[in-house]
Amino acid sequence: MAPPLISIRGLEVQYRTEDATVYAVNGIDLDVERGETMGLVGETGAGKTTAALSIMRLLPAGTGKITAGGVFFNGVDMLGKTEDEMRRIRGDKISMIFQDPMTSLNPTITMGAQIRESLEIHSPEMTRAEMESRVDELLFSVGIQPRRKYEYPHQFSGGMKQRVVIAIALACRPELLIADEPTTALDVTIQAQVLALMDDLKKQMDTSMILITHDLGVVAETCDSVAIMYAGEIIEKGSVYDIFEATNHHPYTEGLFNSLPDLDRESERLNSIAGLMPDPSALPGGCKFHPRCGKRVEACDSAVPPVCVSGGHYIACHLFGREV
Repeated sequence: MAPPLISIRGLEVQYRTEDATVYAVNGIDLDVERGETMGLVGETGAGKTTAALSIMRLLPAGTGKITAGGVFFNGVDMLGKTEDEMRRIRGDKISMIFQDPMTSLNPTITMGAQIRESLEIHSPEMTRAEMESRVDELLFSVGIQPRRKYEYPHQFSGGMKQRVVIAIALACRPELLIADEPTTALDVTIQAQVLALMDDLKKQMDTSMILITHDLGVVAETCDSVAIMYAGEIIEKGSVYDIFEATNHHPYTEGLFNSLPDLDRESERLNSIAGLMPDPSALPGGCKFHPRCGKRVEACDSAVPPVCVSGGHYIACHLFGREV
């Protein structure tokens, strides 16, 4: 059998400063198959973006460090690649869409030139005319008239800027697209358009995708599989059906679902998960969620939770023993 497109094994990432060591990612395992869209879900500070930056080898120099584990792309360990090798992979084989399109684009360069730059780096065999034709094709595919390639970022709305960022990410037809909350800076109606566009283009190009998001509605509409992160760990993962329809869930996953508004029931306030995400430089022992968990048992305080498995549904929790 062919290996997964991306396979992460035992990944640990720390940020080290003079004041503290931040344990951002703590031994996660993830697989993304070819053509699959995986949703990576969790609160701010859960480690989602750090995991994505580790795949791209874009952790902050000097402070961010991968301390254990491996990231395998097409079966090859990315952590053994040189920086020159990674530069050739980024934007070609693996692309990333960052949260804020306002800061992802150079305000002094035309939109067309910014899209063409990726082709100049990764496809130098193309003629200038072929590159311009590809730029026109990409702009048209994201719903922007090609004639606007001569304009600058300040002449575009937020939603249109994000469309250009998507065009840049897909310029070289990457095998993997990492989208880090790509609609955070956009209003709700534009969010839906951008997500539908990304899904359509992903299918057309047969690209796999890791979608980092807080929005469970987006996950339900877009993803094939889901991984729930908490305090740098994967506490539950499975297919979309497992996460949305299965009987048993990690208490944190239940808390996420309970915090969603119910259109069939009136209430003065939304439900929320008690407490706050733990300080990643001073994580609690045992289950990292136990200080906030209403279903805590004695073992949660000190023992690492067992991984309970049912088919492809994984839950790391003391409540279920070894079976979900």
